[in-house]
Amino acid sequence: MIAVDAPVMVELLADGPRADAVEACLRQCLGSGRVVVCDATLAELCSALRNGADALAALEEMGVHFSAIESKSALRAGEMQRRHRARGGDRPIADFLVGAHALLQCDGLVTFDAAFHRDYFKGLKLIVPVAE
Repeated sequence: MIAVDAPVMVELLADGPRADAVEACLRQCLGSGRVVVCDATLAELCSALRNGADALAALEEMGVHFSAIESKSALRAGEMQRRHRARGGDRPIADFLVGAHALLQCDGLVTFDAAFHRDYFKGLKLIVPVAE
């Protein structure tokens, strides 16, 4: 099961400059198994679109499923954000929820922000959409 970060989904749905790379990457992931978004990604996607129904319809059309964040992932996210703040950072908790969910409940994460996830979620398989 592969998780997808919100900026990746927004890039595809907004037909941004990296949309083709995202589409190819997601097709490959979907061909290998289940692709999911967590609570934080779904909320961010909803805020980028007109409403929740649009977000859910877009995911369904793509074959992307919802996977709820478990308590173990929420706790890890909180621990990592605390470490981040101690370093002087100010990233939102959603970024840590996505990373912890992918690390503890999935087999990898499709993201544009590999450096952040590599720093806070050691061992997480990262998939970065790249134009070919």
